[in-house]
Amino acid sequence: MSAVPSTTPTDSSGRPVRLGLRENWPQFTLLVIVNVCVGGLVGLERTTVPLIGADTFHLTSDLAVFSFIIAFGLTKAVTNLAAGALTARFRRKQLLTAGWLIGVPVPFALAWAPSWGWIVAANVLLGLNQGLAWSMTVNMKIDLVGPARRGLATGLNEAAGYTAVGVTALLTGYLATSYGLRPVPELIGVVFVAAGLALTLVVRDTAAHVVLELAQHAAPLPTGEDTGLKATFARTSWRDRSLRGASQAGLVNNLNDGLTWGVFPLLFTDHGIGLAAVGLIKGLYPILWGLGQILTGHLADRVGRKPLIVTGMLVQAAGFVLALVLLDRPLLAGIASAIALGLGTAMVYPTLIASISDHAHPAWRANALGTYRFWRDAGYAAGALVAGILADAVGLEATVIAAAALTAVSGLLAARWITERRTGTR
Repeated sequence: MSAVPSTTPTDSSGRPVRLGLRENWPQFTLLVIVNVCVGGLVGLERTTVPLIGADTFHLTSDLAVFSFIIAFGLTKAVTNLAAGALTARFRRKQLLTAGWLIGVPVPFALAWAPSWGWIVAANVLLGLNQGLAWSMTVNMKIDLVGPARRGLATGLNEAAGYTAVGVTALLTGYLATSYGLRPVPELIGVVFVAAGLALTLVVRDTAAHVVLELAQHAAPLPTGEDTGLKATFARTSWRDRSLRGASQAGLVNNLNDGLTWGVFPLLFTDHGIGLAAVGLIKGLYPILWGLGQILTGHLADRVGRKPLIVTGMLVQAAGFVLALVLLDRPLLAGIASAIALGLGTAMVYPTLIASISDHAHPAWRANALGTYRFWRDAGYAAGALVAGILADAVGLEATVIAAAALTAVSGLLAARWITERRTGTR
């Protein structure tokens, strides 16, 4: 894009906008750092909160312990869906700022909650924060780079967020070993909230980039095509085979994450490992998930979406099998499982977002991404609910077996339903 057409829109500073990673690297980099803060805030909970429920508040039901994940997942899912529609009324920067303001009380509530109900309420706020803030960083990066580099853009975004999740989970595990489950591990979240809000204030909105992409788009919007949320929800959820295939894979992927979030700390501490080791297991999974997306996002732009999605789901299923096969050596089991789950999720996560973007016209892409992210993050709640019910009924190990089977089936469905649409062809 060496030439700027006379009709090229301008940004908030009056400068002509261009699409591309190189052309927009300062803003793109700033948004990557913002998403580090977004991921760091949710990473506070990965190691300690299930153990707080069991040890501090003496919850005896696994379903009750996992209730905070259900609250988080449901809230984030609905917020993701609303975020797509809200972009038609509000600028992305406004929604990103609102997400950070809502997240301000979260670390304080986790640190000093007087009852489990406060923890659950904090996770409602956390779900709102993540739904708005993470959704907007994804949308804004896709806006900036244009169609040709979507895989790389989403890979870098998710890499930043989930590496921060993993590093924070690892750090909170070590802090909990030295200082207890509360309040020290949770208060590092104050840094993430303050930094994220401050950086958001200097981010420029990307509305002009969307206008430019619409003007340059290879295929005009078909006459009479409904771009509203209701029509896009139906199209993304079940009417379009590829969008349906990506949505179900996203749901099962995060079902796995929600399940491991609640089950793994309890499973491995039951088998004799300590908080630092749990922190290592819970940190390694999202660190590999995060860093791996830099490569897999780029790879998805070169080899296509479907091979990575199908392979990634099957690798995740193998990760659950490893957790059980090696359980008589629990630290090895946790590490091996975390590696497989992290690498499998790295293949899937940015690729699914890119696949949705490939099949969605820019006029309804925000709603399609919102719908996909609704189903994907509903997986957190589904995973915690399924895990809680199965763990109470048949035990933690049987719950892991069920997760492995479900993940393998999801990979096969993705293989059947998803088709390729190379970037920039719609």
